Amino acid sequence: MNPKTLLIFFIVSFAADSYGQKSKKFFRSDYTYIDELQSFYKIHSIPRNWTEAKRVCAQEQAILFHPDNDEEAQIFISFWNKTNSGILWLLVGLSDILVEGEYETVDGKSGYDVYKNWFPGEPNNFGGIENCAYIDLLKGPGYLADQDCNKQNSFSCKKTLKSLQWNEQCDMPYLDYTFNTNNGKCYKLHTTPLNWTEANALCRLEQSSLAKVTNRRDAEYLAKLTVSTPTPKVKGKYQRGIYHLGFYNRFDEGWQVVGGKPMLVDLNLWYGNYQPEGENLDQCGAMFFDGRLIDINCDTKSFFICEREVKKVTSPDDIAQQIIQPFVGGGLY
Repeated sequence: MNPKTLLIFFIVSFAADSYGQKSKKFFRSDYTYIDELQSFYKIHSIPRNWTEAKRVCAQEQAILFHPDNDEEAQIFISFWNKTNSGILWLLVGLSDILVEGEYETVDGKSGYDVYKNWFPGEPNNFGGIENCAYIDLLKGPGYLADQDCNKQNSFSCKKTLKSLQWNEQCDMPYLDYTFNTNNGKCYKLHTTPLNWTEANALCRLEQSSLAKVTNRRDAEYLAKLTVSTPTPKVKGKYQRGIYHLGFYNRFDEGWQVVGGKPMLVDLNLWYGNYQPEGENLDQCGAMFFDGRLIDINCDTKSFFICEREVKKVTSPDDIAQQIIQPFVGGGLY
C-alpha cells in the first residue's frame, strides 16, 4: 500500500475511534446514559412551564421526556430515585394542545401508543385549562395527570442513542457549528434576536460561550461569518447589523471576557479606536458586521455568535487530519 494512503487510512481510523460517540455512548457531559433504554437523560431541577421546558430540551438537541412504555417509566423512576433530587413530579412531553382530548407526544406519537398510566379520573382538563401532562414520582407506579401548561415544574430531557449525530470537527452534537482551522474553535451565528444575557445563557445550553475576540484575525473571521451565514427575515424590534459577543463591563471593573479574565485587545479593534469606560448603560459587548467592537446596552436584542474551543486531537500528522475532516454545518470554513 502507498505510504501516503496508509497514513490517511490510519488517520481516518484514529479519528473514527476518537470521535465514535455512539460506540462510546456519550452525548453530553451533563446527561446520563441508561443502557437498558439505549438513551440519555438529564433532570432539570429549575422549574419551567411546559413550553419553556420543551424549548430548553430542543436547545440541548434532545426532547422533553415522556415514557414510551411501562418499562421505561419504571427504569426512569429508579434512575430518579438514585439522584436523591427531592423532586416529586416532572413535566413530560405529552399534551393535547393541538386537539382537545387527543394527547400527543413532543415527537409526534399518539398518547394511545405510549405510556398511559394516568391517575384515576385523569386527564380531566379541570377548569378547561389543563392541556399538559406531568408524572408523579412519589405516588404509585408513576401516575400521569394533566395540569395548566403555564404552571412551572421540574422536567427531564431525553436523547436516544439511535438519534445521536456528531460534529466530528467540533466534538459536539451540534452539526451547525463551523470549525475555524486558524484558532481551533468552532462557531455558530444565531439569527434569533436575544438580549445579551439571554444569548449568553443559550450559548451555555449548547455547552459553548459567547464568542470572544482576542486579535484581528478573530475579528476578521467573525466578520466573514456574518456575511457567509444566510440571514432570515426576522420580525420584531432588534438591532440589525450588530452581534452580541462574549465580553462585558457590567460591574465597572473594566472590560472582561466571559469567564472573568481581563479583555486585552488592540484599541484599533474598537469602533473609533476608543475603548469605552462603561460610564453609561452600554455595559455589554458586541461587534458591527465589519468586525469592529462596540459597547451595547445589555437589554438590546440582536443576533449573536457562540464559540466552542475544541480539545486538540493528537494524530501522526495534524495537517493530514485537517484534510480528511469533512466540512460540517453552515457558515464559513
